[in-house]
Amino acid sequence: MNYKTEKIILFIFFIYINCFSQTDLLYDIDDEVNTEFTISAFKAHKIINNQSTKQSNKGELYLYVSHRFGTVKDGISTLFGLDYANTKIELMYGLNDNIQFGISRESLKKIYSSSFKFKILEQSSAFPVNISNYTSFNYNSSSFFAQGEEVSFSDRSVIFTQFLFSTALSEKFSLQISPSIGIRNYNDIIPVFENGEILFISYEQKENYTVSFGSRYKLNSRTSLNFEYNHYVNRLEISPFKDVLSIGIDLETGGHVFQLLFSNTQSIDDVSVLLDAEGDWSAGDFYFGFNILRVF
Repeated sequence: MNYKTEKIILFIFFIYINCFSQTDLLYDIDDEVNTEFTISAFKAHKIINNQSTKQSNKGELYLYVSHRFGTVKDGISTLFGLDYANTKIELMYGLNDNIQFGISRESLKKIYSSSFKFKILEQSSAFPVNISNYTSFNYNSSSFFAQGEEVSFSDRSVIFTQFLFSTALSEKFSLQISPSIGIRNYNDIIPVFENGEILFISYEQKENYTVSFGSRYKLNSRTSLNFEYNHYVNRLEISPFKDVLSIGIDLETGGHVFQLLFSNTQSIDDVSVLLDAEGDWSAGDFYFGFNILRVF
């Protein structure tokens, strides 16, 4: 990542944190009361595709079932994508109130993942921001990965980590910013013709930096409208992929949170969501899906 990119990320980060520190919560308790209380910015572990600062408390086991159908642009021939689907099943357990461990498997790229989420600081009446770190190890077991090539365990593996900064600006409105890095050892290549010859050029790289923005607006006590945008900071110009824009609705029903969403990524694994979005909203190429979150 070059010096200019670093300055842009730091500039965005400090503006965001400054906005957090300047905002008074609409539902703060009276100044004369000294009782400190914590504030949750998001109801579910994910805003839409991305992680939120919400996590499992000690002894809590959450099951996440995520489903992404095919592209809507195929129309009635695939029932607007409902003929095809990608599924991810994930378990998240609170080892204690600050550490969550998770395991998952996604069907599209046959990706197995293990993850940890660490709660660093929690928003309260005395502190305006939730801060967490999320790190995952992802292994692509697909037989379609790098066909015809000898690939090692390391080639199939990706390390992903991000810091999550969120705040509840009011009783209804929450925001989050998440800088992240994904490190992969194998990069796909594409053929390019130059002077009548075929050159193979990589459109991926080892270190991949992104900045993600998310928000939640409560419509009522059980329903919220969510928004996400992921910007890939150092994407190569020849990359066929796009930044990810997602919108969704959270519906809370007792022990469940049901999330309906539209996004231009069919992938659900941590890295592909941020780096390898298959669709393009401007071309009508986006996907419908849902998440179901259940606590045990």
